[in-house]
Amino acid sequence: MRLLRWLLIIVGVIAVAYGAFAVWFNFIRDDAEDPFTLDATTTTVADAETETAETTTTVSSSSELDGTWTVTEGSEAGYRAQEILLGQDGEATGRTTSVSGEMTIEGTSVQVATITVDMASIESSESRRDDQFRGRIMDVASFPTSTFVLTTPIELEPLPAVGEERTVAATGDLTLRGTTMPVTIDIQARRNAENIEIAGNTEIVFDAWSIPEPSGGPAQVGDVGTLEFHLFFVR
Repeated sequence: MRLLRWLLIIVGVIAVAYGAFAVWFNFIRDDAEDPFTLDATTTTVADAETETAETTTTVSSSSELDGTWTVTEGSEAGYRAQEILLGQDGEATGRTTSVSGEMTIEGTSVQVATITVDMASIESSESRRDDQFRGRIMDVASFPTSTFVLTTPIELEPLPAVGEERTVAATGDLTLRGTTMPVTIDIQARRNAENIEIAGNTEIVFDAWSIPEPSGGPAQVGDVGTLEFHLFFVR
């Protein structure tokens, strides 16, 4: 009887502890970040100086966007992955604003583009997850940055009017954890009054990029994650 009583107490303690964990996981811990999309609050038509942009469908000059455009304030990049922690399904996200790069537009096409992300600066809502990400998983001490380099020009003809949104395909070389592979990413793009804004994502199969299995301890992660970005460019 004494042994049975102790077993019941142990089972009860475990049940209470798991219940408390489930409440924390589902209701208290920080939620995953929303997927990146074009900013709903960004000015999408020129103001008083160019009021007619609201009804303009093309621009008059093929050189209107010519020049070098640089990644600026408000830009972010990061990851998204499905996570199972002690039987509870969730989603893990990490974000950084340490993104740099530029693109060059000539006539009606983007000819050159390079984006660099500081991997050590990516943070999630869990410090232990970040330690794993920066250490064993992405080894940021050896591979501090990830890059995307455009290899095929992106055609924009006709040039977009202010406020116009388009989906374009960006083909280039993506480097993660020292492995470089060709990718094609569908990107949402919009020409705002003062900048060019893009948002997109691409699936990353960990094994294909020589990224170690992210699962560790009680956390289980699938074999696929998502790279996400939301960038603003100014000339």
